[in-house]
Amino acid sequence: MQTLTDATTLPDPARADGGLVFLSTWSTGTPERQRAAVDAIAEAWASRPWPHAGLLSYTVYAGADGSTVAHRSQWRDDEAYQDFFARGRDERNAEIDAAVPGIERLGLNKTRLRGGVARAAGDERVADAVVITEADAGAEGGVPEAAPGLISVHFHETTDGARVIRYAEFESGDGLPEEGRYRLAYHFRPRR
Repeated sequence: MQTLTDATTLPDPARADGGLVFLSTWSTGTPERQRAAVDAIAEAWASRPWPHAGLLSYTVYAGADGSTVAHRSQWRDDEAYQDFFARGRDERNAEIDAAVPGIERLGLNKTRLRGGVARAAGDERVADAVVITEADAGAEGGVPEAAPGLISVHFHETTDGARVIRYAEFESGDGLPEEGRYRLAYHFRPRR
């Protein structure tokens, strides 16, 4: 199965067949290294077949801080992820690390969608910014109803129940804090 690369379409955070979502962040140190990491990710993914039928999508975001890179992968279920992991991860990460040595992996959260507010029916606005924040379970702060340009917000609870990650899509990054704000770099999915 081939890999389809898209730099304009965000994933569907409430996708019905997405039972497991991994969210992680890397620090690259500089805007130049961030761009190099994003480019290396695009090359590593576009040049190989899709790695596993249970991986539904993989999305990469460039942080507004000029250093971070966020990753979001949707899996059908834990069994699919465990099967992929047991077979050995492919050479994508090694290729990325060779292109941009010294990337710092800041953490990986294994989550399940807990709820949120989906895009309203007929809302065709394009999300230009994504804000990803993390809090202790029970302290996620709710839905930011008054936030200008909010399109949707989804809450992902870590599988151990300790943390909640809020994934919110906005029309624009204008007026939003830099920390936790990202723009879509690439969205990868299998070509069916």
